[in-house]
Amino acid sequence: MSRQYHHRLQSQGKGSNYSHRMVLSGLDLSGLGEVELNTVVRKILADKIHGISFSPYIAGQGPGTIISEAQIRERLSIIQPYVNSVRSFSCTDGNELIPAIAKKNGLDTMVGVWLSDDLDKNEEELANGIAVANAGHADILAIGNEVLLREDLTEDQLVDYLNRAKVACPNVEVGYVDAYYKFVNYPRVTEACDVILANCYPFWEGCPAEYALPYMKEMYKQAKCAANGKRVVISETGWPDRGSPFEGSQPGYENAVKYFINAYKWAEEEGIDIFYFSSFDEDWKVASEGDVGAYWGLWDKEGILKYT
Repeated sequence: MSRQYHHRLQSQGKGSNYSHRMVLSGLDLSGLGEVELNTVVRKILADKIHGISFSPYIAGQGPGTIISEAQIRERLSIIQPYVNSVRSFSCTDGNELIPAIAKKNGLDTMVGVWLSDDLDKNEEELANGIAVANAGHADILAIGNEVLLREDLTEDQLVDYLNRAKVACPNVEVGYVDAYYKFVNYPRVTEACDVILANCYPFWEGCPAEYALPYMKEMYKQAKCAANGKRVVISETGWPDRGSPFEGSQPGYENAVKYFINAYKWAEEEGIDIFYFSSFDEDWKVASEGDVGAYWGLWDKEGILKYT
């Protein structure tokens, strides 16, 4: 997830005229108060959502922290009853232990291999990811996350990593995670993927909450068209429940809870796999995303479900 999503609005001449282009859709939740909305969320979670983004960090930790097996087990146990699959983001610093633990707890896995402009670290990530996949612990191997959006790697470099993973793991689906429109802009990357892993964030494109669901549908449609018949998974989407506004997007409890409900009702109706962002609130994200970065979790940083 990244603030860089908003560059698409500027580069393609889009602004906040969502009402011109979209018809408001989704469930009519206008008559429900906080208690009723929380009940709906708990029912969706009790029935289990497809997937969720999972980082095992606790307060004071972040990327680079060495994560223990015990901590992974403890954090995973909080969300395990409510999801069918977990998405991890890295295969170093202990994160490579997540998939095996998840599998032992009956969960499917999207295993993230974190790529950046640190080419030596990339080799460690890739080797560990391949080992995890070949051990039978990955249902999807996600090679890279938003590296094109961040401009950390070239298209040629990314395609090479994808091809190496596919050769090394012929029995595992290999894909790449990025903003949905990158699969339109980079057809060679799309072609190299077995599965398209599209991040769809109406919030980071400044979309007002009342138009967020139809806007996400349009995001998904663009990725689906670019996929040319390949399966498309929404690898991240979500809405923060606190923090500062971003252009036309307003954080807040009501907007966050309604976005979650509408996203999963739509996913259920259309048979779309969504990995919601995120499991827990994470303080370390404030440095890159501002105050809003700390409040994307369905659970707070202590592991308490917000919607009770």
